[in-house]
Amino acid sequence: MTENVIEISHLTKQYGNKTAVNDLNLSIRKGEVFGLLGPNGAGKTTTILMLLGLTEPSAGTAEIYGKDCTRNPLGVKSLVGYLPDNTGFYTDMTGRQNLRFTGWLNGLAGQELENRIDHLLERVGMTWAADQKAGTYSKGMRQRLGIADTLMKDPEIIIMDEPTLGIDPEGMRELLELIRELSVEDGRTILISSHQLHQIQQVCDRVGIFVEGNLIACGTLGELEEKIRRDAGYMLELDPKPCDDQLLGMLMQQDGVQKIEKEGERFIIYSSKDIRGNLTRFLGEKNYTVLHLHQRGGDLDEIYRRYFEKAGQNDERNEFDKKKKRGWKHRKAKRN
Repeated sequence: MTENVIEISHLTKQYGNKTAVNDLNLSIRKGEVFGLLGPNGAGKTTTILMLLGLTEPSAGTAEIYGKDCTRNPLGVKSLVGYLPDNTGFYTDMTGRQNLRFTGWLNGLAGQELENRIDHLLERVGMTWAADQKAGTYSKGMRQRLGIADTLMKDPEIIIMDEPTLGIDPEGMRELLELIRELSVEDGRTILISSHQLHQIQQVCDRVGIFVEGNLIACGTLGELEEKIRRDAGYMLELDPKPCDDQLLGMLMQQDGVQKIEKEGERFIIYSSKDIRGNLTRFLGEKNYTVLHLHQRGGDLDEIYRRYFEKAGQNDERNEFDKKKKRGWKHRKAKRN
């Protein structure tokens, strides 16, 4: 049985009348990559600060390898490496000099220190820029140097706050590969806080969805998908040819179909079960051509959206899209 290395029980943090984290219960397993997902202000960073012993909870406990994060923060820091969303380095020092300084702070010196610096620079792909000043680094280069800096003390657990923010696609791909390597090859436990869903789903073993301080869902993508489908049913996109009202009537008679909406030349079919097999056979028998058939809910974006709706919340990205549309309509009205 896999060991739980982070145990959070009824963890709560209040700032006056605002509850930033509300009765959080969560276990994270040794060697897994866990994604803590949610919009800005959801409570992700506050949770991380409590895990690091940098802010005291209002109630509840958090333990890392049995060490209480509030009562024994130094013991926790000896096990945990932290990569903040904006990694800070001495800009007038080179990457190598910054790592050397971190090594000194962690009691390393001499050839052991220099060997570790060389090894980590090579591992994060920064050997070529090691002797350039950190002030000349791009965001992606700083993040890679930040991982090397975090690894200087050889932590068993790494906590990353928005590690992919502001990084170009190629840099992001390399960073995600490195994160996965740290888990699979090193056996390190990785906790990632992020709102960038597409990137995170590529690397995480499990995810937790955070809304206004509440953990509303937790599990693998498959588990979350299955649960949301049990609760909210299935949604199927269908582009048939021809797309006519006669077909709409026949589709409504299919076993399990609850409701059908039409979006242009596309049907959105809501059902109580997976009807793809029966539906394709039926369409073939009736000589309809299937141009597109897709079951919604298999990716993290769709799972995330549907959990937000279930929680009675608006995904901040949907709100942004609505505001853009309102602004476009307003400008069009002014022109007319």
